[in-house]
Amino acid sequence: MAPRVGDEVSNKQVVLRDYVTGYPKESDMFLTTGTIKLKVPQGSDAVLVKNIYLSCDPLMQFFMRKAVGLTGYNRYTPGCPIFGYGVAKVLDSGNPEFKAGDLVWGTTGWEEYSLITKTESLIKIQHTDVPLSYYTGILGMPGMTSYAGFYEVGAPKKGEYVFVSAASGAVGQLIGQFAKLEGCYVVGSAGSKEKVDLLKNKLGFDEAFNYKEEHDLNAALKRYFPEGIDVYFEHVGGEMLDAVLLNMRQFGRIAVCGMISQYNLDEPQGIKNLMHIGFKWIHMQGYTHRNYYHLYPKFLDTVLPFIREKKLVYVEDVAEGLENGPAALVGLFSGRNFGKQVVAVAQE
Repeated sequence: MAPRVGDEVSNKQVVLRDYVTGYPKESDMFLTTGTIKLKVPQGSDAVLVKNIYLSCDPLMQFFMRKAVGLTGYNRYTPGCPIFGYGVAKVLDSGNPEFKAGDLVWGTTGWEEYSLITKTESLIKIQHTDVPLSYYTGILGMPGMTSYAGFYEVGAPKKGEYVFVSAASGAVGQLIGQFAKLEGCYVVGSAGSKEKVDLLKNKLGFDEAFNYKEEHDLNAALKRYFPEGIDVYFEHVGGEMLDAVLLNMRQFGRIAVCGMISQYNLDEPQGIKNLMHIGFKWIHMQGYTHRNYYHLYPKFLDTVLPFIREKKLVYVEDVAEGLENGPAALVGLFSGRNFGKQVVAVAQE
């Protein structure tokens, strides 16, 4: 029998062991089982949810460090469950914006059930004719990141030359497809033959290459962009950014969303070719999804028809069970995932 509101039930949780330096390891987290009463405390405006899907995102590694280094974000607390974006079903609510039975996405705990007190991060799911797991990715934070980066920051035009690094990831795969829908020439880089095949044969990129097999990234980019790059969507940093700067066209744009190659280096790599920003009048802008939440309705109006008409392909890598969550999260940093990494906690 399914648990009912008011019942006290067991609650599996993924807990941070201690603050992390360098890349997180599975051993930095452990699985434990506590208990939770399926009832919002009287007088509270919190929401009690059953978690269905959890999102694995590169950003989460920063929350495991003693000093986050990111404005406006909270770090994890050792001995407590980690948190991130997820999809959940409301079981009980003290908040008039949500009622039992609602499906939501937003920040939740890595556990079976969560009492969410900061409900401002929750968005009610209105469209259930698409997979619920999509709200951890294409219709959630990575989707908003892709939409903002493409339409608001990089803004490629028909016929322009677009390069996307980490192109098979949750954000890169969408940006490349948006660019193709706008009539751009699109090339992506990824870290394996299988991911390159995915980009070219399933996601519709014009070309793709495995950066691990390229001894000279400058030469590789000249091969795929003999006339140069108009817009670069930056997710990697380091040597890739240095090579891109050499190959940008005049008035090019670089939209900076992440630099995953630099996150865990003791000394981040220096960029030698920054002078090209001045020589070529390049516009380089950083962004995150957090600046663009006001566009979420417009984003849905754009992306939902693409999904329904099968104009967008979205690839997910789903790990089954909360107990497999730490391995799935850690796998992001070695490129083990194939598409958007999701943890399935419960049946929809």
